[in-house]
Amino acid sequence: MPVKNKLLKSTMGDKVFYALNYIFLGLMTLIILYPIYFIIIAAISDPDAVLAGEVVLYPVRVTLSGFQKILERADVWRGYLNTIIYTVLTVVLSLIVTIPAGWALSRKTLLGKKFFMIYFIIPMFFGGGLIPFYNVMNSLHLVNNMWSVILPSILSVWNLFMTRTFFESSIPEGLVEAARIDGAGEWRIFTNLVIPLSKAILAVMALYYAVGQWNSYFNAMIFLQDENLYPLQLVLKEILIASESTTGGSGETILEQYRLANQIKYVSVIVSSAPVICLYPFVQKYFAQGVMIGSLKG
Repeated sequence: MPVKNKLLKSTMGDKVFYALNYIFLGLMTLIILYPIYFIIIAAISDPDAVLAGEVVLYPVRVTLSGFQKILERADVWRGYLNTIIYTVLTVVLSLIVTIPAGWALSRKTLLGKKFFMIYFIIPMFFGGGLIPFYNVMNSLHLVNNMWSVILPSILSVWNLFMTRTFFESSIPEGLVEAARIDGAGEWRIFTNLVIPLSKAILAVMALYYAVGQWNSYFNAMIFLQDENLYPLQLVLKEILIASESTTGGSGETILEQYRLANQIKYVSVIVSSAPVICLYPFVQKYFAQGVMIGSLKG
């Protein structure tokens, strides 16, 4: 009888524990998802309703005028095209640089491996600063050039170390030795053996670099003067600043500018985030595997 009561008590305790966990996770989910949901309903609601605080759980007086104002602008489409070009080139070049470098650093036979590790670790803790960075880019004639946005983004040391750890923990050394015995050289081992077994880390690196470049605006803001080269994020920033400007004009004009700025603020988040959100499902199945193996093992 005491044993039965003990088991019953343990079972009830488990139920309470799981119930508290579900409540906590539900609250955390709500905290994370509601801001995203609010941005969506605010973007399609009447700006006056949003300013009056009427938009809380559902859209009020649905309108797509904000999207129309954004998408009818030629500079937005040009920014989209520029960002797509920057992102695609960055991802391709980043994979070409990061994957072979990660494989090389994962090899115990790499000559000077300790030196290269220290060489890559130092920039993670120390930077030269913005002015030396600008001077270097200027001396290379990269200012006001699309490559000033792409080249500084093609290698992340953190991503490099994650790739190295993935190779160390996921590519059996015996498999590599067997390929060498069969007469395969280093290049053939890498292209015919390592790459096909590394879809997970390739997908994760592509996603990391794509999201990083898609959301980036700082390098463009520093190095680009030609508006035709602006990425989408910088174009939206300029539109938002222009719409928030209240210099001169009557009270009605200032109020209209404020309404427009408030609407564009929510619309721009959706316009800039939608492509990345659409991309994620295609790499999601590799994401957890690549991140967990690449960051925790080794």
